[in-house]
Amino acid sequence: MGARSDLDRYAFPCLLSVTFLTAIGNTGLISVMPAIGRVIGITDTLVASIFSLSALIWAIASPGWARVADRRGRKPLIQLGLLGFIGSMIGCGLIVYGGLLGLMAPLVTFIVFFVVRSSYGLFGSASATAVQAYIADRTEGLARVRALSGQAGALSLGTIFGPAIAPFLILPPFALATPMFVFSLAGCLALVMTVWMIPRETMPVRDVQLDAKPVPAGKLWRDPQVAPFFKYGIVLASAQAMNLYTLGFVVIDRLGGQPIAAQKAVGTAMVGGALAGLFAQWGLVNWLRLGPWAMVRWGAGLAFIGNAVMMLGSGYPSLLIGFSLACLGYGLGRPGFSAGASLAAGPGRQAGVAGVVSSIAGASIVGPPILSVLLYESWAPAPFVLACAGLFAVTLYSLVNPALRNRGTMFPEGDNASTNRALCVDPPGS
Repeated sequence: MGARSDLDRYAFPCLLSVTFLTAIGNTGLISVMPAIGRVIGITDTLVASIFSLSALIWAIASPGWARVADRRGRKPLIQLGLLGFIGSMIGCGLIVYGGLLGLMAPLVTFIVFFVVRSSYGLFGSASATAVQAYIADRTEGLARVRALSGQAGALSLGTIFGPAIAPFLILPPFALATPMFVFSLAGCLALVMTVWMIPRETMPVRDVQLDAKPVPAGKLWRDPQVAPFFKYGIVLASAQAMNLYTLGFVVIDRLGGQPIAAQKAVGTAMVGGALAGLFAQWGLVNWLRLGPWAMVRWGAGLAFIGNAVMMLGSGYPSLLIGFSLACLGYGLGRPGFSAGASLAAGPGRQAGVAGVVSSIAGASIVGPPILSVLLYESWAPAPFVLACAGLFAVTLYSLVNPALRNRGTMFPEGDNASTNRALCVDPPGS
């Protein structure tokens, strides 16, 4: 299989920018929500559940958007998702500001925020699905692995800037609500970029028959060549969600200070994790010419070790080191399973695969963050114990499942023996 890439010289940077700017808003919001909840008077468990309805809608809507993308094209859905992002950020900012002023009771603030945030789950999933499908349509082999890793790297880069700048955006007159208004402006910038930089198109460029029926998500989940990547992905993404959404509370409690005072430490930890993920996606994948199988097995293994460090430690330094190491693993595993599923599927199923991958991202945020915080309130190491169990299981799964080891996902370009050693994988047939 070759490494063909037909990505437009302007479109691909634009797609990376869309991913980057929306990641800034989402991750920045995650980093300030623990402080918002404790200042307004919302319990930690309710704060953790704020994103669950949006994530559930995201998981349900993504496969549907994949079918729409096959009929309407990728660009309109990317823009629709950005409009959902902008609207939800403005609405959430207004709600938080009203709660801070005491215009609404804490429980009312939570309910209204909960509902308004769900609009991003409905429309934001369209953008994420269309971006991955756009890239998969126009790349093959190792070029697709690198492009999807580049997209994941843009996501990681956004998670660096989001939590890093969010504490500095807590400014008058809107205080803790200010970051949301700023992030909505970033969404507007991304929307303008898509108008000018993504070529107009109504159908994917690959030679897919126009009368072919889109592949249902359920059928993809039953496909023995593709489904193993999805099963791996849902466990890995759930472990990452547990880490990410619990982090703010763990930092506040380990430092023993006030919620707002701990925001810079939360940002530092998230920046460290995002840098580790970025190093994996924009560094290791290219330098070592990693194939999806190497990425999934090393990704889960490193994430397991990182969670073990966080579980066994009791101070902030161990939390920082463990979270960064876990994110290094997630940075390999997540683009690894998405690229592997894409390579294992045929050209006519790329939007369907993108929809399922996007759905997995949403599903991982529905229950795991709430469960993680509930466990944390009962026993602090519990979330890390649960994550370790899941990551250990998928590490073993990645070693023994034959679908994850097929030649097309081990060596997308048919690399030679020296590259096999660089990939740290066994030659085919061993």
